[in-house]
Amino acid sequence: MNSAAEKIVIVEPEPNVLGPLLSAMREAGFNATAYPTSREAIEAVRDSGAELLLLDGAAPEHAPAFAARDVIAAIRGSSATERVRVILLVGSTAEQRAAALDSGADDAISQPWSQAELLARVRTQLRARRADQVLIDKAQLAEEGQKIAHTAFDALAVTEKMTQDAVSLNRRLKLGVASVLAIAVVMAAIYFLFVRKTSKEIQLSSATISRLERGLMHQEDLMAQARKLRESQAASPAPMLEPAPGKTLRPGAAAASIISEDVQSVCLLHVSVAFRNTQTGQRLRYAGLNQQGDPLQDSEGSPILTLAGNGPEVKLDVFGTGFFVGPDGRIITNRHVAEPWWKNEELGNLSGENLQAEISSIHAYFPGDPRAFTADIEDISKDADLATMHVHLQDLKRPVLSIDPSKQASQPGEPIVLMGYATGLAAILARTDEDTAQQIVKQNGGDPSRVLDELARRNLIRPLITQGHIGDVLADKIVFDAQTTSGGSGGPLFNQQGKVIGVTYAVLEGFGGSNFGIPIRYAEPLLAH
Repeated sequence: MNSAAEKIVIVEPEPNVLGPLLSAMREAGFNATAYPTSREAIEAVRDSGAELLLLDGAAPEHAPAFAARDVIAAIRGSSATERVRVILLVGSTAEQRAAALDSGADDAISQPWSQAELLARVRTQLRARRADQVLIDKAQLAEEGQKIAHTAFDALAVTEKMTQDAVSLNRRLKLGVASVLAIAVVMAAIYFLFVRKTSKEIQLSSATISRLERGLMHQEDLMAQARKLRESQAASPAPMLEPAPGKTLRPGAAAASIISEDVQSVCLLHVSVAFRNTQTGQRLRYAGLNQQGDPLQDSEGSPILTLAGNGPEVKLDVFGTGFFVGPDGRIITNRHVAEPWWKNEELGNLSGENLQAEISSIHAYFPGDPRAFTADIEDISKDADLATMHVHLQDLKRPVLSIDPSKQASQPGEPIVLMGYATGLAAILARTDEDTAQQIVKQNGGDPSRVLDELARRNLIRPLITQGHIGDVLADKIVFDAQTTSGGSGGPLFNQQGKVIGVTYAVLEGFGGSNFGIPIRYAEPLLAH
C-alpha cells in the first residue's frame, strides 16, 4: 500500500519559472522540492531517495549538453540514486531535445511547457520507474533466494557428512545434526512464504484502492446525481409527494391518515464507515490533500493511502432511513444500514487484506430541525435485515409511529404509503435549483457532513413520500410498487389506517418495479428489550 507521495526534485534558478513548476507538481499530489543549483539538488536526491529529477537544461548553469550529462552521471553514480528518472526542460528546437536525450535524460520537453503535457510525461516516467523497480525487486528476491538455498544446501552437506560419521557419535550429536537440518528447512520455508506474501500484498494493494475508490463520493458525481434526479422529477408525470409543514398530507385515500407529525418522525441516517488494519489497529488514511482538498494521487491516478501519519481517514458515506418507535429515541432501520458491510461483497472482501470496516459515526437528521443528532447501534436482528439505534435527542420531541404487527395488517391489492430518503444526499440537493446546489457543495468542499448540515439549516431535509399498492404478501416479505431506491432502506411502510406494517429493505435499481419490505412483526423481538 502506498504510504507517501512520490518525491520530485526540481533544479530551477529562475524564480518566475520555478513558481509554476512547483505549483503544478504539488497540485498533482507530488512531494516536490526545488533548488537553485544542481549541486544542492544532487545532495537532495541522494538524501531523500527522490524518484524523479526535473532539470532546467536551458538555464545558464546547464546550457552546454555536457553539463546536464555531468549532473545525470552524478545522481546515478551511487546505488541509492541509480534508478532516478530525469526529465530535462530544454529550448524549443529538435536539436536541443535530441542533445538532452543524448546526455542521458529519460525525456525532454520544450519550453514554454504545457502543464498538462508536463504532468503526463512525469507520470509516464514514474510508471516506467515503478515497473523497473518491480523487476529489480524480483531480481533481488531471486538473489536472496539463491543465497538461502546455498545456505540450506551447505547445511545439508554438513548434515550428510555428520550422518556418515554418526555411527561413532553419541546420541546428543545426532540430535544436533537433526537440528541443523530442521533450521535449513525452516530458512527455506520462511523465504518462500515471504516471497508469496510480498507478491500478494502488491496485488491486493491495487485492489484495495480500486475497491474503496468506487465507493467514494466526489463533488462532480454528487452534482451529476442531483442534476439527473432534478431532470427526471421535472419530466415525471407522477412526481413524489412532499408534505407542507403543519398541513395534513392527503395524496389519496391510502394516505388519508398520514399526517405531518408522522413525517417529522422519519429521519435521514448518515453512516460513516472507516477501515482499521486488523494487525496494527491503525485506521486507513489518505497521505494528504492537495490545494483543492482532493486526496493526493500517485502517477496512476489512484489516491495515496497509508496507515501512518495524520492525513484524513478514508471513509465511505452510507445513507439510509430510520423512524421513531420509542420515546427514548429508539429508531428502527435496516441492518445493512447499521452495518453497511453486512452481506456486502465489496466491503466484506477487505477482511482478506487485513482491513476491517467499522462504524466511524452515525448522525440522524430530522425534518424541521437544523441539528445533526448522534446515534448508536442498539441491537441487531438475528432473523431479519433489521436493527435498532438510539438517537441522542437532546431536547427534540417527536411522536412515536404506530405499528401493526398482525398478519392481517397487509393484504395484496391494498394501497400503501412509503416514506424515505431515496438516493440520499443527491435527492435532497435535487430539491434546490442548480446554482444553489452548486454553491452548497462547493462552499463545503463536497464533504457530506458539512453539506448535510447546510441543508438542515435551510430546512431542506424531508423524506420523499410515494404511493403504491401491495403486490404480494409472503411469509417474510411484503412486495409493493411504491417508488423508492437506495437510501430509502429502513423507511416505514404505512397501510391505509396510517400504521407501519413494514420496513423497506430491498429495492431494484432506479424507480419503479417491485420493491420489498420486511413485515414489522419481525422487529418485535428488538422492541421487547
